[in-house]
Amino acid sequence: MSGFDDLLNNAAPTKQHGSQPFSKVEYAAKKQAEREAAYELSDSTAMAVAGNAGKFQQYLGVQAKFDRYSAVNALLIFAQKPEAAQLGSFDYWKSRGGFVKPGQSSISILEPGKEYERKDGNGTAVSYNIKKVFDVSQVDTRKASAAPQQPYDERQLLSALIQHAPMKITGVDELPDGLGAVTDPETGGISVLKGMEFSDTFRSLAHEICYAEAACGNDANDPQFTAYCASYVLCKKYGVDTQGYQFGNAADTFGGMDAQSVKHELSRIRDTAGVISGHMAKQVDAAPRAARAQEAR
Repeated sequence: MSGFDDLLNNAAPTKQHGSQPFSKVEYAAKKQAEREAAYELSDSTAMAVAGNAGKFQQYLGVQAKFDRYSAVNALLIFAQKPEAAQLGSFDYWKSRGGFVKPGQSSISILEPGKEYERKDGNGTAVSYNIKKVFDVSQVDTRKASAAPQQPYDERQLLSALIQHAPMKITGVDELPDGLGAVTDPETGGISVLKGMEFSDTFRSLAHEICYAEAACGNDANDPQFTAYCASYVLCKKYGVDTQGYQFGNAADTFGGMDAQSVKHELSRIRDTAGVISGHMAKQVDAAPRAARAQEAR
């Protein structure tokens, strides 16, 4: 008998507190408990950010950093490691030459699984599994390969925002009430005040475009609040100054909502910003790639 034969059986996952393996029932129960804990954490965190302007603004900052993650996963990241900058599984970091430092606690998020038939017969639904990830701060990256992060070019950002907007945008010499941009309710076109600094121009225009996007949905919630928050997410994502944003009225907006309703509104904010950043992505991401290609020649 070879000295390695005992390694050839792919045994079921073992319990951390003992040497006996989990049965299939125990393993399923363990996974279900993990999912329920994640759902409960997302619910409690949603209510916490809805009731506190400071926490709500911090949450939006997390959603901006992880704009491709769902609102629920942004809540889970905010609850477990709000300072996280880049997330990946153990295998992800290993594939890039890094390794998770000893003693690090993983961050649990939800990953879509298989579709299944609802028991009540009302169509299909998607199951979710727990995915364990680690922030870059928890990883030894001395040997890891990663593309250098380059700052966004202001002119390029504004160009991408304007060119991919689904409405006519016109520069004007003056606007009422000190506004930086206004939307014509009849034509849907946006007038933008000329001569503003980049950050003021981007913020004003992003808000109007976000409002148009948020107002498209058949939703009873206030698109103005959704647009305001979504424009903040866009500004945070692209490094645009956000000092003028105030979220003192967030608690009033969420007043009377349960956790599911709060998460629905957070999803609207995330999706509104996501549609616009998705349109911008090809243009703003193309320049860094072209610059790296030029440097490699």
